[in-house]
Amino acid sequence: MLKQYETVFIMTPVLSDDQMKEAVGKFKAMLTENGANIIHEENWGLRKLAYPIQKKTTGFYHLIEFTAQGDLIAKIEVAFKRDERILRFLTVSLDKHAKAYSEKKRTKGFDKKPALTPVV
Repeated sequence: MLKQYETVFIMTPVLSDDQMKEAVGKFKAMLTENGANIIHEENWGLRKLAYPIQKKTTGFYHLIEFTAQGDLIAKIEVAFKRDERILRFLTVSLDKHAKAYSEKKRTKGFDKKPALTPVV
């Protein structure tokens, strides 16, 4: 059974743009080669870390949302651990509420809070 997952990984800030894109391409290719369907991806760019990791205070963040079999998660996480460009990663399984939130966020379906109407 296919489940929907979301993975966020942080790459070392010493990478050039080409090296960063190559690293992301490697993981996307690994997912698709193993039968995953990539739903959405976001490059969050260079951001400050909450605490230093390997003496680095910033990192390139990237999010990939995909559907896959559960056994693929172990494979991709081993690849993350072996890649020296990856500082941290987190993969989570999305439940129905997270799927709905993610879909709404992708389609920009968030409405601003309605203005309060004066009671006369």
